[in-house]
Amino acid sequence: MLPGFLTKAVELLLGRDGRSLHLRAAGGATVALLVVMLGGSYAVVGAEEGVRGANLTSYPKALWWSVETATTVGYGDFYPVTWWGRAVGAVVMIVGITAYGLVTAALATWFVGIENRRRDERRHQRLRGAVEETASALHERFDRIERVLAGREER
Repeated sequence: MLPGFLTKAVELLLGRDGRSLHLRAAGGATVALLVVMLGGSYAVVGAEEGVRGANLTSYPKALWWSVETATTVGYGDFYPVTWWGRAVGAVVMIVGITAYGLVTAALATWFVGIENRRRDERRHQRLRGAVEETASALHERFDRIERVLAGREER
């Protein structure tokens, strides 16, 4: 059941060919962040295992630590004490900051795109109205000219 859910979640996040590039980038960044957080949690437990003063001794604690590290909250309740653990923490931080930045940029681009499409539609409607007015005015003039010419021919 879980692998099917994960497959569907990855498909949803990565998107299809019809989705815009910024949404696919945000989906990819989210998947990368999840992989780094899950893998980083596992790696930091391995790096800290058996070390004196280590407080990241279980996967649930490490998973919580990776979430707060990726979001740059850093409560300080859990932290790595080894060099390898801190290296993993640096990777989790960098990927977290980058992923959240990409997702934020993608949302901003999406909102701006919506507004641009609305503005373009309003502009197109105004242009269509102007074209229709011009065409109507031209038709009236041509009709007038035809009436004038028809009146001269009858004489």
